[in-house]
Amino acid sequence: MTVDLFVTAIVGLAVLLFLLFLRNPYFLKDVSFAVTALHVAIRMNRFKKQKPFYSILDCFLDKASRQGHKTFIVFEDRSYTYSQADKESNKMARALSTHAHLKRGDTVALFLGNEPQFVWTWLALAKLGCTASLLNYNIRSKSLLHCFSCCEAKMLVAGADLQGAVEEVLPTLSQQGVRVFILSEDCNVEGIESLSDKVQQASDQPLSPQLRANVQMNSPALYIYTSGTTGLPKAAVINHERLWMSSFLLSFAGVHASDIIYIYLPLYHSAGFLMGLCGAIEKGLTVVLRRKFSASHFWSDCRRYNVTVIQYIGEIMRYLCNTPKKDNDRDHKVRLAVGNGIRADTWTEFLQRFGDIRICECYGATEGNCGFVNYVGKIGAIGKEHFLQKMGYPYVLIRYDTEKEEPVKDSRGFCIKVPRGETGLLVSKIGKRTPFIGYAKNKQQTEKKKLRDVFVKGDLYFNSGDLLKIDNEGFVFFQDRIGDTFRWKGENVATTEVADYLLMVDCIEEVNVYGVKVPGHEGRIGMAALKLKENIDFDSKATYQQVKRYLPTYARPRFIRIKRAAQLVPTTLHPLVRETGHTVELCQPFKVLFTCKV
Repeated sequence: MTVDLFVTAIVGLAVLLFLLFLRNPYFLKDVSFAVTALHVAIRMNRFKKQKPFYSILDCFLDKASRQGHKTFIVFEDRSYTYSQADKESNKMARALSTHAHLKRGDTVALFLGNEPQFVWTWLALAKLGCTASLLNYNIRSKSLLHCFSCCEAKMLVAGADLQGAVEEVLPTLSQQGVRVFILSEDCNVEGIESLSDKVQQASDQPLSPQLRANVQMNSPALYIYTSGTTGLPKAAVINHERLWMSSFLLSFAGVHASDIIYIYLPLYHSAGFLMGLCGAIEKGLTVVLRRKFSASHFWSDCRRYNVTVIQYIGEIMRYLCNTPKKDNDRDHKVRLAVGNGIRADTWTEFLQRFGDIRICECYGATEGNCGFVNYVGKIGAIGKEHFLQKMGYPYVLIRYDTEKEEPVKDSRGFCIKVPRGETGLLVSKIGKRTPFIGYAKNKQQTEKKKLRDVFVKGDLYFNSGDLLKIDNEGFVFFQDRIGDTFRWKGENVATTEVADYLLMVDCIEEVNVYGVKVPGHEGRIGMAALKLKENIDFDSKATYQQVKRYLPTYARPRFIRIKRAAQLVPTTLHPLVRETGHTVELCQPFKVLFTCKV
């Protein structure tokens, strides 16, 4: 009798699962996502209660203790185990403590490319109870000084290859009493101190945990910079809770401890640092680190180092698809790609050419409090809704007027939810479980990202600035970005920052900068519409030198429109920057007057 009941229960359960699968073909993947989400929630709850506080640094130290001989970083022709990385960061921490006199709570700006010393320095600062500010190594001059000062950094650590950029702003830093160290064994420039020689002489013995005893879950862990609508980057405050949550993304993507991850995205970005490096530490992975992306070396690196997981942004996948086809395109061990921004046509082409690689598309903002994961693998979608996620991180799409650049309100003055299938502005509720910390020393921009009285008086939501669409199956699709930024070459470009620098050119009176779409390229390319000063011709050489000196490559406008004084109709189109790459044409609604390199 008992056996019969058991068999009946098993058959009934199997029938129920079959019916659920027929009703929802994504049922099993939904369940898998729910299991991972519950596991992450349990771990986060334990970390919040644990005394002393358990940080990602403590996770690294545990890995160094338990799997010290496992390779942690592979860089060019060298590799470092978890144990070696621990000792290298100990030496860096002692050198900084002795010679820079850092104390608990200080902020240090890192101006470095992708190299092991970036990782050692960040770990060292964490061991000293300090906060790292991750500077974009492409920025220069005014932007560099702004990024340095808005996080109130006491010290700057720069790579040897960036010494020239440091020297440009050195007089100002010296006036502010900032200590500047360069990762070289000697330096003859007054005001810049060498650091590598001091690290070599330092002890590699462990540091006392008491140095970071005051660090808590809500303490600042990092400053990561995002594009600023006021013209300069904003320092998003990343606390330890946010760092932990970002590191768990690899778990949602299905990464295992035995995987080898390839990181070539810049470590100053949240994708490379939070999801890539910190995610690797959380799982105990081996990281293959490369200075910069190279389409020609990508697959040879993957084969050489037995890479199984890669990170990407949309442009990367297109670059790979545009390389000449080879007989060994499918000869690799890559099984998973994690990232964001891949177009549906590129997605399909990538799979057809390079084989059965699971692509896990994700969505989220560095400073945001909501994100999505396409754990199903639906081509073209940036994520999929899940009821557990919506319970824990409430969000909604609201109707938005793109002409007036504001949410549409009903007769009572509240926002209007859009039905499934319609495009709307993503807003997510700000609360205890879903905080929005904002930007360091920038209350105005922090408040600008908040929407109040959205559905009821007193409620508070985060404005993502992105227009999305959710279909009837719960898949989320990116539509467009609002505001004074556009995305090019994987970077956010602030239009007002570009305009401010163009206005410094003598011949220019007014500037309007915006992004335009071009065939075969993700994102938008920069275009600047100019009004020239009366009786003055356009000085292309001076304009070119201005943007080359002050703007990173991705922010430089590729097209210039010369406007008549009283109208916006262009009288002349100029290619401003010529670079090697794919030739594109400026297509309708404008007449094609030239081709240029992007």
